[in-house]
Amino acid sequence: MVGRKKEIQVLKNAYESDKAELVAIYGRRRIGKTYLVYETFNDVLSFSHAGLSPLDIEKKTNKEQIAEQLKHFRNSLKLYGLSDCPELNDWSEAFFELERLLTSKKGHGPLVVFIDELPWLDTPKSDFVKAFEGFWNTWACRFKDVKVFVCGSAASWMLNRLINDKGGLYGRVTREIPMKPFTLKETEELFLSKGIRLSRYDIIRVYMVFGGIPYYLNYFEKGKTVSQTVNDLLFGPNAVLRREFSSLFTAIFDQPKKTETIVRALSSKNRGLERKELIAKSGIKDGGTLSSILNALEYSSLILRYNLFGRSKKEVYYKLVDPFCLFYLHFVEDASTIDPSFWQGVSQSQTVVSWRGFAFENVCFTHINEIKKSLGIAGVNASISPFYSTGEEGRGSQIDLLISRADNFVNLCEIKFYGNEYTQNRKESLNLLNKVESIVPLIPKKASVHPVLITTFGLKYNEYSGDYEHIVTADDLFA
Repeated sequence: MVGRKKEIQVLKNAYESDKAELVAIYGRRRIGKTYLVYETFNDVLSFSHAGLSPLDIEKKTNKEQIAEQLKHFRNSLKLYGLSDCPELNDWSEAFFELERLLTSKKGHGPLVVFIDELPWLDTPKSDFVKAFEGFWNTWACRFKDVKVFVCGSAASWMLNRLINDKGGLYGRVTREIPMKPFTLKETEELFLSKGIRLSRYDIIRVYMVFGGIPYYLNYFEKGKTVSQTVNDLLFGPNAVLRREFSSLFTAIFDQPKKTETIVRALSSKNRGLERKELIAKSGIKDGGTLSSILNALEYSSLILRYNLFGRSKKEVYYKLVDPFCLFYLHFVEDASTIDPSFWQGVSQSQTVVSWRGFAFENVCFTHINEIKKSLGIAGVNASISPFYSTGEEGRGSQIDLLISRADNFVNLCEIKFYGNEYTQNRKESLNLLNKVESIVPLIPKKASVHPVLITTFGLKYNEYSGDYEHIVTADDLFA
């Protein structure tokens, strides 16, 4: 398996522990949660079940939905050895039968239970959570050989109804595994494992469109260029990912329409939106629902929450950083025709060149650990944010990335996506000086500003190349 070393170790530690375990695995759709569990435990599963997708049963009544889920659960019980399982009338009966199955398998090592897409089982008026709570609190937690692993794409449900539950499941989750997208390095490892050899420049171009989502990346084939694959997956007549955007929210969130509205609003500004701006632009009222959706988006790695440098800590900004959503909203949604050569035709246009600049910024924001490592400050606490100001005080400064460090250094990072070495000219040198001067009044007197260039192939030497105190290249982002 490519990557996921930390996640695999958490699973193995739970399996080998001397107590009952309830492990919650969550993350956005297509991130590889199910694959992780099956690759780790496929040979030792005592029971496995996956909930039916809400899309498959959405037109049925509440009662019919419950019946469909219970029928499917009964089939799984029979598949794993409970041949005499009766028809199930409710979830309490379902979990009683699961207890009966597991009891029959005792004495042969840990009893590994895997329930995939747990939130999908919690259909309206089903009392699923109450029954699951009873299963864990009155039976499973008593036996140190019982290991229950549950997955969910619906991050809001996993957080609110399970991990942070205020009722009977409070504090019951023994371990959490938040699944994150692959890094650039892991993306490179995945391609190499498939025999696909792309330059790191091209891998970054791939990442700008698909992010580090294994499901999307696995569609790549040997011998095809990045542009050809983008065409095939998003613009061609059989583009398998063309409808992915809308289904993404249905599968992950309790309120998909509101969630999509928020994502669309955030896509309008690269720096993101402050909460008041977001409310005004989305039309969604402030309150618990908005907070819940934003938390779910953040835990799903679709957005980044930050405080703008030099502003009040109460001013929280939200920035959309998911490459797939951003690319879809910028290019795919408005493509008027299905043209299998669309992306190849526009990939060198000025619109796409400008987009790549912003997309590379988002790649950098999701690889802050690698940037800090390159700067030699991996262990230093730091806050990150873009910065912008208007008027005389800031003279209209806009800074791609600021790293405000606990050791009294502020790294002012300029981010440039180029196909060769970047050349600093006089205009850019004066612009950088203006940015440094705009930051100085906002930092403590004992602190200092240090310019950093983050670019693909480094900086070409000339009379202005000394403007930057450190250069972070594409190779550093793959560290």
